[in-house]
Amino acid sequence: MKATMKKSMQQIMSLAWQFIKRNGYSRSEALHTAWLNYKLKTEMAKKIVKFYYKKVDGTLREAFGTLKNSLVTTIGINDHRRTNETLQMYFDTERNEWRCFKKANVLVIA
Repeated sequence: MKATMKKSMQQIMSLAWQFIKRNGYSRSEALHTAWLNYKLKTEMAKKIVKFYYKKVDGTLREAFGTLKNSLVTTIGINDHRRTNETLQMYFDTERNEWRCFKKANVLVIA
């Protein structure tokens, strides 16, 4: 239990530092957004989650997504592609396809 918590904290702090360096966030903004990303990812691993994020064009997007294998109906992620650490992939249950958003743009988990 202690080792998994330590690893989780390392991931959160690393993501927060990424937001500070790349997006110019303050330390509190970066930590808040990193925690939101961590909570969203852990919840999507268990069930379908309603969340909001800001799209690249500035509009607000409501999404229903999951990462749970039993709820994903299609195979869409190619394992041979290099992953982008600034993006969060999720399976959109409304459109039945894989989508992504910038981790820095997540706003609310509903």
